[in-house]
Amino acid sequence: MTLSRHRHHRWVILLAALLSVAGTARLGVWQLDRATEKTSRQALLDARHQMPELGAADLARTPDEVEAQVQRRIRLQGRWVGRATLFLDNRPMNGRVGFHVVTPLQLADGTAVLVERGWAPRNALRREDLPPVQTPETDSVTVVARIIPAPSRLFDFGGLETGPIRQNLDIAAAARASGLSLRPVALLQTEGPPDDGLLRQWTAPSTGVDKHHGYAVQWFALSALIAGLYVWFQLIRPRRQAASHVA
Repeated sequence: MTLSRHRHHRWVILLAALLSVAGTARLGVWQLDRATEKTSRQALLDARHQMPELGAADLARTPDEVEAQVQRRIRLQGRWVGRATLFLDNRPMNGRVGFHVVTPLQLADGTAVLVERGWAPRNALRREDLPPVQTPETDSVTVVARIIPAPSRLFDFGGLETGPIRQNLDIAAAARASGLSLRPVALLQTEGPPDDGLLRQWTAPSTGVDKHHGYAVQWFALSALIAGLYVWFQLIRPRRQAASHVA
């Protein structure tokens, strides 16, 4: 390799190393910025959870009103619409597989809201069997819950979903199927009768701040690794080899 080509090769390696170090470091900074945003979001959600309970009259009626109510506590009365109960599959709790049970609650004004009532186990031998869940429709019930944008979702494989067992649930689709006037929001029930066969050991709401910190560490580590490899192979190692030849 001629001297000019050798110098050109070294400059190309230097440029590639600088771009790689700068790029990975920038990605690390971006993850830290995301973590800062999520930290602020988490603080907002925690503060909302400490605010006074809302009532039925306060519950969002339009999509624009939903965001300001997410994670607010609410207490309201209504009647379960048991015929429209759906079971969201593949929802684990305490290491066991099962369903999240979702039932519309009809309010005094005739509208309804989807309530993610709790968790019920799945029959391991007969997957199509539904768990026994007490859903009295004749009596007015009091529901204490947290406000969420929609029932919990998993990755959607795009399959056609019919019947009471579903992978995911869309509020608009549930309204069309049930014929109910559903509010554009959902509830996560936190208190309920002990004899309805449901568990409500929900995980605390989290915005995933730790995930972004972990990603930032990985990007910064990669940036440092690239810089270290360049210094070793392009600076330290050649000098050592040259010194050994002189000796």
